[in-house]
Amino acid sequence: MASFIIEGGHRLKGEITPQGAKNEALEVICATLLTDEEVCIDNIPDIQDVNNLIRLLQIMGVEVKRRSPSAYTFRAAHVNLDYLQTSEFLTRSSALRGSILLLGPLLTRFGRVAVGRPGGDKIGRRRLDTHFYGFRKLGADFSYDEASGHCVLAADALHGTYMLLDEASVTGTANIVMAAALAKGTTTVYNAACEPYIQQLCRMLNRMGARISGIGSNLLTIDGVEKLHAATHTILPDMIEIGSFIGMAAMVGDGLTIKDVAYDHLGIIPEAFRRLGVRMERRGDDLFIPRQEHYEIESFLDGSFMTLADAPWPGLTPDLLSVLLVVACQAKGSVLIHQKMFESRLFFVDNLIDMGAQIILCDPHRAVVVGHDNNMKLRARRMVSPDIRAGIALLIAAMSAEGTSRINNVEQIDRGYEHIEQRLNRLGAKIVREA
Repeated sequence: MASFIIEGGHRLKGEITPQGAKNEALEVICATLLTDEEVCIDNIPDIQDVNNLIRLLQIMGVEVKRRSPSAYTFRAAHVNLDYLQTSEFLTRSSALRGSILLLGPLLTRFGRVAVGRPGGDKIGRRRLDTHFYGFRKLGADFSYDEASGHCVLAADALHGTYMLLDEASVTGTANIVMAAALAKGTTTVYNAACEPYIQQLCRMLNRMGARISGIGSNLLTIDGVEKLHAATHTILPDMIEIGSFIGMAAMVGDGLTIKDVAYDHLGIIPEAFRRLGVRMERRGDDLFIPRQEHYEIESFLDGSFMTLADAPWPGLTPDLLSVLLVVACQAKGSVLIHQKMFESRLFFVDNLIDMGAQIILCDPHRAVVVGHDNNMKLRARRMVSPDIRAGIALLIAAMSAEGTSRINNVEQIDRGYEHIEQRLNRLGAKIVREA
């Protein structure tokens, strides 16, 4: 289990370019299974979750070529269907959260797929009912072995239909769209997720020959086609990493420029940091965050307590609440952080409380942060990263603390952030990785 040793108090200055979006990469890489022709994808992040998915596709028989550090071609002309029935495949897929996105492409192209219960962050229950509801509406038979956690989907052919999703699941929407792309007839998906990841997936599928309309809205219409073909696609910069860098710049920055952020795809993220008092400037497609000696949390117009809560897009992504919570620790004022989607994601705040942060954990979903206004620094300590986003939040806290901190289990951070300590050290951080 690897660790980071972080010497706090060093400020970040210079320029940094965000990686390609992790969540988009998982979706579009799985979508390459929908055709036997070559699909080229650029700006793929070099991170653990994505690399594990690429390796799994190679084992499945997909021909993968790396054209540059962040560009790959995929050709799924000879998928090993026998391998998909083996216990090895079920075990490998169970170890990777992104493996759930294999279901739609494999089901619609080959008529049958079995998969284990996907792994990933331990941040509370992540139900998969929306995925299977969509597949069954399209005509698939579904069976589930509760003892092993394995599920099997089968269909001679999928048929378009209308469906109203019970929640705007991002991965559920992605799976249904991919399955419907090759289904017979027209599929209408209401209450679909409309995150930039989904928009990018739909645009790539359309370049492959799919017929998807309503992109960017919560009502998608997919007219099934018989075959998809070759295409090229470029992944957006990762908006979660961009938000993480904004948080770092607020806490320990000395003038930080985040390059090529695709600002128009960031949604409400910059405004969420502005509500904490963080100042930033848009310079073309770059973001400049000056040094923040003080930043003050806003109140609502009626003077009531500021609340930051996650919501489906275009609301605030839940993946940034951990970072916003840490940033609030050194703001002037108080804020309620309301994490609605996952019941265990705020438990990492015990580490911040031990570091001296003033936080009241009200329940598994809500925490009140009373900021120090930079009048008192956090204390260094030993910590364990429980998940990707809590891990990066703890790293930000450690960078701002007095003394030297240690974060264990940083493989969790590696799952979502590309060579993070090397990139931050080039900006002035003092982070050492220990195996």
